[in-house]
Amino acid sequence: MVNRPRSPEVTEGFDRAPQRAFFRSMGLTDADIQQPWVGVASTWNQATPCNITLDRQARAAANGVKAAGGTPREFVTIAVSDGIAMGHEGMKASLISREVIADSIELMMHAHRYDALVGLAGCDKSLPGTLMALARLNLPGIFIYGGTILPGKFKGKDVTIVDVYEGVGAHAAGKMTDAELYELECNACPSAGSCGGQFTANTMACVAEAMGMALPGSGSPPAVELSRDDFCQAAGRQVMQLLEKNIRPSDIMTREAMENAVAIGAATGGSTNICLHLPAIAHEVGLKLTLDDIERISRRTPTVADLKPGGKYVALDVYRVGGIPVILKVLLDAGLIHGDCMTVTGKTMRENLKDVVLPGGQDVVVPVEKAISPNGGLRILKGNLATEGCVIKITGVKKLQHRGPARCFDSEQDAMKAVQSLQIKKGDVVIIRYEGPKGGPGMREMLAVTAAIVGQGLGYDTCLITDGRFSGGTRGLCIGHVGPEAQVGGNIALVRDGDIVDVDAEKGTITVELSDAELALRRKSWKPKASMYTHGALAKYAKMVGPACDGAVTH
Repeated sequence: MVNRPRSPEVTEGFDRAPQRAFFRSMGLTDADIQQPWVGVASTWNQATPCNITLDRQARAAANGVKAAGGTPREFVTIAVSDGIAMGHEGMKASLISREVIADSIELMMHAHRYDALVGLAGCDKSLPGTLMALARLNLPGIFIYGGTILPGKFKGKDVTIVDVYEGVGAHAAGKMTDAELYELECNACPSAGSCGGQFTANTMACVAEAMGMALPGSGSPPAVELSRDDFCQAAGRQVMQLLEKNIRPSDIMTREAMENAVAIGAATGGSTNICLHLPAIAHEVGLKLTLDDIERISRRTPTVADLKPGGKYVALDVYRVGGIPVILKVLLDAGLIHGDCMTVTGKTMRENLKDVVLPGGQDVVVPVEKAISPNGGLRILKGNLATEGCVIKITGVKKLQHRGPARCFDSEQDAMKAVQSLQIKKGDVVIIRYEGPKGGPGMREMLAVTAAIVGQGLGYDTCLITDGRFSGGTRGLCIGHVGPEAQVGGNIALVRDGDIVDVDAEKGTITVELSDAELALRRKSWKPKASMYTHGALAKYAKMVGPACDGAVTH
């Protein structure tokens, strides 16, 4: 018997004649109505290059569902572009959009009683948002990444959007001419697709495969590569197999699968944002993934992929050497991931990787014995400045210790003005606060600031600390997710200009050199910052959101 766990509620019986009338108005036949219904949810829009090919890919997925005997129903949800929202008030919408994406997919699936889900996503928050929806619904489902952008070329070298952000800093410091910055701007993004380094989107694409929720190899082809359509069709067909066998996300997204996801993020020098997204995804399936778990796995996992921003290569290079399965095979052969986890293929991770071979004659992905670093790229720091913890990406960071005077700013804009006017000096500790989940609200990403500092040549001579977050493209001594955040009275709110802050990313410590008595005295006169939002989505989010260490979830 065909498995239809929910759709008969809207298709069967005389009392459902009105619903069937609606379906017929859309050209559906009796046969279509009586088949399993599969939602095909994408984040297609024209707001960002990350998502602009997803209408094509969603149609391919729908064709796969149809070919396998299902009735596909395409719908879209929102997707905020981190890159376009960067450096201004719009960035406050970014992390909030992750919750809206998950909620909206849940509501569409719930209202229309679809039996299974194919989820397609293309940019930073749409990937975890879609995976959260798949986890929350716990219906047979499969994830598809929209694909990476092709690298740009500037002065004979591959470049990404991060080079443009850093170019802004170089231009401000007089190290790049107007003409050079314009040439870089015009050449950095030559196609559709998500930002090309191992930034948040490509990190989460790796996570989806490592977690077992995406078909092997599906995260690697660029967005403009038509072979992506083949993966989408295959995903549409495969979701029907998952439906028939009643394999659900809870069977796949286990604790071991979450550990595999952390491992590939660490092994590729991936984005610090997985420290938000993986705990949030785990939360949806009733698991607790802590910052300590992430720290433990990252410390035991060597870096085996040499990817930007800390390394040399881009996502296209990973595709050329065999894709994400090659990275997973290196980790599996070294005993660094769990091979017995179920995946959306209906097979285990080990079975999926049985015939994968690490190609020779390349150094994009290397074996463990030739690892780029003995540890992964993610490090969790704790101390009196961050008792709940905070996160730094150490991949490519030349200096893991810093001690210096604080320069405090109560918003990203104030910090950026100081950076652009060359007020930040060698040795400074730049503190940007009231940018956490509640305080922002929305925990803004600070790539514009960090890239400007790097562009001025201060990336390893200063330290930046925030209760906000960073782009996957951030590099340098940049520490984010400080908790408790300033808005709830975390000690980051009590720091003053000139206070000495000491950071040791090797030991995992972050302290402000103040006594407990002094901190207690300052707390007596502290008040939370008044919110500039009194109604609407941002105000609602500020009231509901939890701490960054738990994934900044809203329930």
